[in-house]
Order: sequence, then C-alpha cells, then structure tokens
Amino acid sequence: MSSIRLRLLKWLIPPILLMNIGAGALTYMLAWPPSAPAISAAQAEARHKREQVREAVLRILVLLEIAVALGCVGLIWFSVSNGLSPLNRLRADLNARDGDDLAPIAGADVPYELEPVVSAFNGLLAKVGEGAQARQDFLANVAHQLRTPLAGLKTQLEWLGARHQAEPESAQSLKLMLSATERMIRQTNQLLALARAEPQHFEKARLEPLALDALVAEAVQAFVDQATLKAIDIGFDLQPVTIQGDRFLLRDLIDNLIDNAIRYTPAQGTVTVSCRADGEAGLLTVEDNGPGIPPARREQVFNRYVRLDDKTHGTGLGLAIVRDIAVVHGARLSVGEGADGRGALFTVRFT
Repeated sequence: MSSIRLRLLKWLIPPILLMNIGAGALTYMLAWPPSAPAISAAQAEARHKREQVREAVLRILVLLEIAVALGCVGLIWFSVSNGLSPLNRLRADLNARDGDDLAPIAGADVPYELEPVVSAFNGLLAKVGEGAQARQDFLANVAHQLRTPLAGLKTQLEWLGARHQAEPESAQSLKLMLSATERMIRQTNQLLALARAEPQHFEKARLEPLALDALVAEAVQAFVDQATLKAIDIGFDLQPVTIQGDRFLLRDLIDNLIDNAIRYTPAQGTVTVSCRADGEAGLLTVEDNGPGIPPARREQVFNRYVRLDDKTHGTGLGLAIVRDIAVVHGARLSVGEGADGRGALFTVRFT
C-alpha cells in the first residue's frame, strides 16, 4: 500500500540533502587554498597558524551544514505531517462512526484539495442510505402484512391442537408447527419494531407522559408462562415513576429486554425487572443470573445480528431494537454485571 507521506518525503528530503552536501563541498573547496611555493620559516609559522584557524572554521561550517540538514529534514517532516492532518482527522471521524451511521461528512473544515473526495464519499453514503431505507421500508411492509395471517395460523393451530389431544402423533406435530409459528410471529414483530424505532420515522410529538411502572408490570405478565416453562423465577420491583415516551416503542423495548434475559438464563435461574425514580430521571433495569456478557463484547451486543450463543434461537435484533428505541427517547443504555458479578444487568436511564 503506497503512502502519500512517504512519497512527499522521498521527493523532498534527498534533493535537500544533496544540496546541503554540495554546498558543504563547495565551502570546503573555497576554504582550502592551493599549495604555495617555498617560503621562510617565519612565514611558514604564520601560514600554519592561519591554516589551523581555517581548519577550525571549516569544522564549524561542516557541523553547521549537518545541523542545517537535520533541521531541514525535521522541518519537512513536521510540514508534511501537519499538511496531512486533515486526512488523519477525516480518518478518525470515519473510524469513530457506528456501522449504521450514514450521515454525510461535514465539509466546513475540509481543505480545498479534499473537497472532491469528501463530495464523492458523501454521494456514496447517500446512495447507501437510500438503499438501506428501501430495504427497511420493504421489511416493515412485509412484517406488517405477515402479522395478520400468522396470527390466524396460530389460532387455527391452537384449535387443532385442542381437538387432537387424544392423538399423540398429531398433537406432537401440531405442537412443533405452533412453536415454529410463534417464532415467526416474534421475528415479524421484531422487524416491525425495528422499523418503528428508526430515527427518521420517529416523531417527537408522539411522546407523552407515561407511568413506566404500569407499563413494566403489564409487560412482565406477558412473560410469566415463558419463564415458567424454563422454571425461571421472574420477579419485579416497581416504584412509581413517570417519563416522557411512546407507549408502543417502550413496550417493545421492555419486551425485548425481558425476552433476552429469559432466553439466555438457564433453567432454575432468576430474572428481576425493576424501575424507580433517580432524581429527575427514570431508571429501568433488567437483571439475570445467566452466563453474562464478556466486557469486550458489551458494546457489540447492541449491533444488529450479533448473537453471543448460537445454541439459542433468535435473530440478533432484540438488543439492536432496544438501542434504537433508547436513542430516539434520549435515554442512556448500558450493560454490566449482575449481583455478585454474575449474569447481566441492563440499565436504561430516561432523562
């Protein structure tokens, strides 16, 4: 891979060094006199002293040439590095972005020479954003269209299961089909929640005062059966707290946090959901005693399609949905260790 810095240094430093060496050689030639004819002893002694002085001056000139050459090299290096600093800032800005941040690069502080590059890059980001938005709209439309037939299919399978309980083989087949249908419904709801949480689709006017404790209590009740199947003790500690939010999105956030905790908590485990006021803010926490999340991966789990355990069913969208909903609500989302250093503790702070 070629380097602009090395190319500039290659074309600047060698010529300057050669010029300094040539100047030094010329100085040496001018300072060193040609051989003189035979002279008297007194004249020879005087000439010897002059030559000593001349040699001392020559040594000083040589050292000065070396110092000037090194100074030129340092100045060139500093100038090249300073000239390339806008590229370094641009690189740092791009590296600091999230994978789904497609905002255009600000061109206010971009040098004239970089404007075509930044303009082309912004054009590419716009095309990628349009493609991503088209895919997102498609997924949202598909998810919306699938909800009704899937709900009807689930109802029919439950009805058939009730009628064929006396037939073990039919009952088992219907149970498997019902389980697959429930997974499809969950994934469809996640896709729809993901589309609703997109910042460009969110309207601040939808925010209203909500009792967070009542919303959490309603959500927890929906997961009691799922927790019972794994013998998980699901509990809650809810204190009255009111926040500004969108009811549907916040329900999606709570549902995904609880669902994630139950999925990754082993049998006989515990999941605790709590909310309380913290000054002027509202605090929502979901804690489990499952395997936890390694510190190195705690930021990654909020990216789409990231899964820590391939043995657990899921799409890797749940925590990405939680992150997007937290962002549009201006909330701060974090994950740490549970009690006694075990499990995971997800915290959402609504300001």
